[in-house]
Amino acid sequence: MSLARNTLVQATLTLGSRILGFARDLALSARFGQGPMMDVWATCLMLPNLFRRLFAEGAFAQAFVPVYGGVRAREGDEAAAVTASEALSFMFAVVAAFCIVLQILMPWIMPWLLSAWRDDAAVMRTAVIATQLAMPYLACMTIASLLSGVLNTGGRFALSAAVPVFLNICTLVPLLAPSVMPISQPTTLLAAAAAVTVSGLIQAGLLWWGVRRLGVTLKLGVPRLTPNVKRALALAVPGALAGGAMQINSVVSQVLTGTDEGARSVLYNADRLYQLPLGLVGVAIGLALVPRLTRAFVQGDHEGGRKTLDDGITLAMAFTLPAAVALFVIPFFIIDATVTRGAFTSADAARTADVLRQFAWGVPAFVLAKVLTPPFFAREDTRRPMIFAVSAVVFTVVVGSALFFWLSANGHDGVLGLAVATSLSAWLNVALLGGTLIREKAWHASTAFVSRFSRVLLASGVMAAALLAAGIGYEILSRIFLAKEVAVLVVAGVGAALYGACLLLFRAVSLRELKAVLRREPGGSISSGLD
Repeated sequence: MSLARNTLVQATLTLGSRILGFARDLALSARFGQGPMMDVWATCLMLPNLFRRLFAEGAFAQAFVPVYGGVRAREGDEAAAVTASEALSFMFAVVAAFCIVLQILMPWIMPWLLSAWRDDAAVMRTAVIATQLAMPYLACMTIASLLSGVLNTGGRFALSAAVPVFLNICTLVPLLAPSVMPISQPTTLLAAAAAVTVSGLIQAGLLWWGVRRLGVTLKLGVPRLTPNVKRALALAVPGALAGGAMQINSVVSQVLTGTDEGARSVLYNADRLYQLPLGLVGVAIGLALVPRLTRAFVQGDHEGGRKTLDDGITLAMAFTLPAAVALFVIPFFIIDATVTRGAFTSADAARTADVLRQFAWGVPAFVLAKVLTPPFFAREDTRRPMIFAVSAVVFTVVVGSALFFWLSANGHDGVLGLAVATSLSAWLNVALLGGTLIREKAWHASTAFVSRFSRVLLASGVMAAALLAAGIGYEILSRIFLAKEVAVLVVAGVGAALYGACLLLFRAVSLRELKAVLRREPGGSISSGLD
């Protein structure tokens, strides 16, 4: 249950960030609809979002924690701080140089990324400048990711989970400005892109302060490829790629839709909704699992490691399945009630809902991948998860491209093919990860796990039936509650309450276990008041 508590802390703070992110996306949709400026925004955020999800949302931190924690356990806190400082200096230098090169080359890269608007000079100019303004965020996330790993190793999860909220706060401000003063769409977009970099500086600064409060002193010095840096990067970089397979797939899909006007906007809006369970559940549980599994591995407690993974998978599915069910059963209800306003029409909502439904059945796999990679990372094995992730990405590229162009050629929405391919590749990744763990006897489904998971499935089925009825009566419910926004809140609340009641009724969880979630697990040997 202490695993559940750490997950709850991470998920609660992430939820606050995602709520503000949703508010930002409502402002984006109302301001830009699915026109060229929305495509520009999705494009300029493509690389920053990838780095945020790989680094800030845990993939890199998951892989770096065993490296840092291992040095700390074997050689002490001072040696661990030196290793972290050397890795930080080297990675920051490399990523900063990478950002500068991309900024210089962006006028030649952008026509390939946003080929649908290649002939519109004004759109291209705005896209290039916006992307250049947002690019330094990548370097900030490099610093933030490593600092988060240090905090997590010390048993501190709150600050690293809380700082991403500043991305949404900073970008929301310029998007709301046009409501009080006349500002053109391109100017609004450029201001929001600059705010992305500002938010990165704030996040890195707060995490640096947090690490100092933890009692760890890091130094950003001249980059050197020392043996410690080589070892850290050899594990952490492949680990980031392995943990971020789904994020890489998302970028691949966006690149493939560059020739279809409005398609990138559809992907952006669907992405924000289906990624919500991943950010709230998968990342939170993954980050909480790594330190526990690392301790179990170092101590030779294989049974304890298997039990921890049992709890992690069950907990992940208990939170993820109802979200996946809702996104699959009532996607139009959710999108039309929450997003449709201003320049975003019901027709846009219908197109986005069709795509979201194809992502929804892949959501459990997206989350499971985050839970199944920590056992590899805890043993400092990042190579095989990376191979599995690359295989999944190749699958997405091949199958997604084929379906996208085939559906487009036959008069259908090609984005549906990309969503199907992304979900299939996620299940492929889970099969490779889970199959390897089972084959090596690192994990097996215990009787207690099968029993509890079956009850979670049954509770999800009951909720699905109720949501299906609500989806059929969408128009009636909107009239009864006077507004569709109120109707979707009521349906969500009733669905969540019904699901929770079924979990208790079917004994998938007990009241004693719910109370235990609130108990604090002792942190690492270094403590502070950050949590």
